Amino acid sequence: MARDPGRNYLRERIAHLAARLMAEDGIEDYALAKRKAARQAGVPDARQLPDNDEIDSALRLYRELYRHEHPAQLRELRQLALEIMDELARFNPYLTGSVLSGSAGRYAGIHLQLFTDHAKGIEHYLLDRDINFRGGEVRLYAGDMPFAAPTLSYSRNGIEIHLTVLSPRELRSQLKASAGGKPIGRGRREAVAALIATG
Repeated sequence: MARDPGRNYLRERIAHLAARLMAEDGIEDYALAKRKAARQAGVPDARQLPDNDEIDSALRLYRELYRHEHPAQLRELRQLALEIMDELARFNPYLTGSVLSGSAGRYAGIHLQLFTDHAKGIEHYLLDRDINFRGGEVRLYAGDMPFAAPTLSYSRNGIEIHLTVLSPRELRSQLKASAGGKPIGRGRREAVAALIATG
């Protein structure tokens, strides 16, 4: 069969390698998965790297072919996310990342953005419930402007829970993980419940 001259086969190969890394090794960082996949393919040219949508498409295909248990795992992750969102309801939680998009791998964590004026209240809430958490920060972009947002991470039932703490005014911004990236998708409790009901 003749090759389609309009297709970029190398880019597709990197997308599929990155998807496999995300599905099997639990990598959630698209940029890291792309770099590792490009090294595996022996491609030094960053212009050949696929975008996140291409990787998501390859990830869906990979799961259809190899991971029959994926729908049940995704449902469990979303159910746990909903439970935690209910617990943290006073901090206005939104689900983000692979559990929301449906591309969560075997080792995926749950990522929530909390929009509150009471950041210390989140720490007190966790401490009052004897939840051991780790503090950190993540770089985000509001438009082209970078800023550091505090994070709190802990484990529940063997699943990593990552909370990004933001102010209510940042809810009006389309936050991005990189300056040139797409806005981070986020879903309220009702959206997550609807995904569980239809999944």
